[in-house]
Amino acid sequence: MKIDLKTKNFEITPSIRNYLQDKLNAVDKFLPKDESIFAEVELAQTTKHHKKGDIFRAEVNLTMPGRLIRAVNETWDLRAAIDAMKDELQREITMNKEKNISLYRRGARLLKKLLRRN
Repeated sequence: MKIDLKTKNFEITPSIRNYLQDKLNAVDKFLPKDESIFAEVELAQTTKHHKKGDIFRAEVNLTMPGRLIRAVNETWDLRAAIDAMKDELQREITMNKEKNISLYRRGARLLKKLLRRN
């Protein structure tokens, strides 16, 4: 998986970059082994004057062949936003996989039913 990282309103540290890389590598095991998968990650500080509230945002757009999966989260801590974004991305990937499996099985059932009629 190729990763493109963008930041807004703050400078990223090497520790945050490594943390994000570890979280995206954990999601990589749910994806097919394909070199065309591309992740666009944006980390942002929504405002500079806030002291409380949701001020950090983590967003990822995962481009797979024939599919775009998007996960966004805003929270008070950047690492917590990355964790929640990873969980949402993982949930979306598994939902997509289960949907594809059920559509395949539905088609196979229909074909079997048509073959029985003859």
